[in-house]
Amino acid sequence: MSKKLVAYFSAGGTTKKAAEQLAEAAGADLYEIEPEVPYTKADLNWMDKNARSTVEMNDKSFRPAIKDTDAKAGDYDVIYLGFPIWWYVAPTIINTFLEKYDLSGKKIILFATSGGSGFGSTVDGLKPSVAADTEIIEGKVFRLRASAKGIEKLAEMA
Repeated sequence: MSKKLVAYFSAGGTTKKAAEQLAEAAGADLYEIEPEVPYTKADLNWMDKNARSTVEMNDKSFRPAIKDTDAKAGDYDVIYLGFPIWWYVAPTIINTFLEKYDLSGKKIILFATSGGSGFGSTVDGLKPSVAADTEIIEGKVFRLRASAKGIEKLAEMA
């Protein structure tokens, strides 16, 4: 049986709820990816070109610092990795997380929350942050909230 981790970044709580449901359904450990400097509502105003999230997403090399780097992600076989979709990709804090650990040979199954967009070029944006033999799989994008059926299908992907 594989050892599983659900790691997630949640800006407003929606992704956190999905992550908690998934961890329970998959029998996985749960880990929150927290920014060293929390995002405020103003930081997340995607309509403001000077908002922190907009500035970060316009610079794909930007790596927001994370509060804790003790996820022991390398100890797991499968990592479900969750986040809100920002501008059709994962927030760059996800790259920060991936670059902190040796995930060689691991299977990473993505899940995201979004008001309307899909994964877009998320996988392409994350691949440079992991070893060549790390498998990244598009799992599921949940709209507004995660359904029990969607969570179960995602849990079965491991």
